[in-house]
Amino acid sequence: MDTDALPDAWGVWNAEPEGRIILAYRPDVFNSADFDAACLPTIYVTNGSPRRRPGAGSVETDTWRVILFVEPDVEVSQSTFDSRDAAIDEAVVQATKFAEGEIAYRSAYQVPREEYLDMLDELTGRETV
Repeated sequence: MDTDALPDAWGVWNAEPEGRIILAYRPDVFNSADFDAACLPTIYVTNGSPRRRPGAGSVETDTWRVILFVEPDVEVSQSTFDSRDAAIDEAVVQATKFAEGEIAYRSAYQVPREEYLDMLDELTGRETV
């Protein structure tokens, strides 16, 4: 993956050769001292099975998915692609939009966590809607 294409706020957390990639947003801020590390926004690029049962994610499929999470169980968006390269390109697009405050993540919450969302708005320069 070409990390030069990522906005400065995002970095590669994990990259498997020809496999899954995990991008992390501002790990310098989500470090447990400043903000809860468990809330680290991430983007997954994976061809693992989307089923939620244990071990299903290790079963490879022909479809690549790009999934943006603002917290581990709070999915903001998911899109599918026929190739890893196309999925990586979309991951960069999503990372850029997120870093520029163009992703509407508040609607992903059933029970909003206002303090966390306000902080995320501040980090991304997003105007509170």
